[in-house]
Amino acid sequence: MAYDVIVIGSGPGGYVAAIRASQLGFKTAVVERENLGGICLNWGCIPTKALLKTAQVFEYTQHSKDYGITVSDAKVEFDAVIKRSRGVADKMSRGVQFLMKKNKIDVLMGNGKLKAKGQVEVTDKDGKATVYDAKHIILATGARARELPNLKIDGKNVIGYREAMVLPQQPKSMIVVGSGAIGVEFAYFYATLGTKVTIVEFLPRIVPVEDEDISKELEKIYKKKGIDIMTNASVEAVEATGNGVRAKVKTQTGEITLEADVVLSAVGIAANIENIGLEGLGIKTDKGRVLVDKYYQTNVPGVYAIGDMVPGQALAHVASKEGIVCVEAIAYNEKKYAHKPETIDYMNIPGCTYCAPEIASVGYTEKAAKEAGYEVKVGKFPFSASGKASAAGATEGFVKVIFDAKYGEWLGTHMIGANVTEIIAETVVARKLETTYQEVLDSIHPHPTMSESVKDAIEVAYGEAIHL
Repeated sequence: MAYDVIVIGSGPGGYVAAIRASQLGFKTAVVERENLGGICLNWGCIPTKALLKTAQVFEYTQHSKDYGITVSDAKVEFDAVIKRSRGVADKMSRGVQFLMKKNKIDVLMGNGKLKAKGQVEVTDKDGKATVYDAKHIILATGARARELPNLKIDGKNVIGYREAMVLPQQPKSMIVVGSGAIGVEFAYFYATLGTKVTIVEFLPRIVPVEDEDISKELEKIYKKKGIDIMTNASVEAVEATGNGVRAKVKTQTGEITLEADVVLSAVGIAANIENIGLEGLGIKTDKGRVLVDKYYQTNVPGVYAIGDMVPGQALAHVASKEGIVCVEAIAYNEKKYAHKPETIDYMNIPGCTYCAPEIASVGYTEKAAKEAGYEVKVGKFPFSASGKASAAGATEGFVKVIFDAKYGEWLGTHMIGANVTEIIAETVVARKLETTYQEVLDSIHPHPTMSESVKDAIEVAYGEAIHL
């Protein structure tokens, strides 16, 4: 019943940390209360992408004549759409099961809780509690949908992202509260399948963490798709009607009433830090997150935390890297690893939103760069000028790059367009290598591709545009 490392939570932070720990020679166990793979594989990243792919395929059928193909009477079988998404998630979860066996990691099913220093209590579904000893305990309990006081999720009238993935039937109308990644992805999915969607955003623009040009472009495209967008607005109250819900929305010009079949609350996430024994060990938290050092150790030696429950971007790829850094630091201290791992640069984390068109970004926005004191060079290349985009019938959007005018440092990239999540990595790697604009321009990009638009945007920034 004793381990070198016990990880509580098997999401993309937890299961990756467990695998790396096993690779480095630690006897390892992972605790999971629901499904291996956590929210990302079962209720987040993966199944939502399956839903979004269905919407994209359906959208292709609606515009098939543009490609010289006639498709008649294409219909959405909503239950089959949901079934496919769940099947993809189940397959990925089974993949994590395989990885646990391959790496000889014990899976302890149940609710994990810090019992005492060096001890984890796991309570199974029958209520039986077992205590395990561990020299190192890594908390990776993730997060859940955040609830507003006046917008409680009841699973019927007001739903969260989990319910939105498994609705028994497609709603005719939906109010989406919040326009972050979750909100705009579900807005695209349901609107494309025929649901009348209204987005209500408290801040002045949708996808508010993105560069302002990205927000403007997505709003323009969404309105063209028939999605209603209300910014500087908030849902004050929701009441059930005989056929759905009635929402009171406060706007800058007064209060209005919207009616719909259902309200989707997509106002962010809250970390799962309750009932896991933090208080008993005196582990420090702030603003709902566990405080850690740069190697993810809490204020209690031997207890670590990673992923959505610590400060930083709540993204799957961030959690995975945090898990690896955490375990490698433990291994270094125990002379199982040759060097101390490099810490994460949180200014070089790519963010991706998988609506259509997709959004991908990394580094400074134009506004943030100027506020940080940089004199900037900005280049913007529209996909309407891309041969590959024209051939694919995907000319919406653009690539925007931001450079430091003094030294040529690549400060940030912001993209909106088809498959841009697949090409943001070039900027991430280049920024990591401290590449200047000239080195990118001297690197030959393949033609015709969407990715060469990054080079084209840099040419625009430096007055060397060829294709614009």
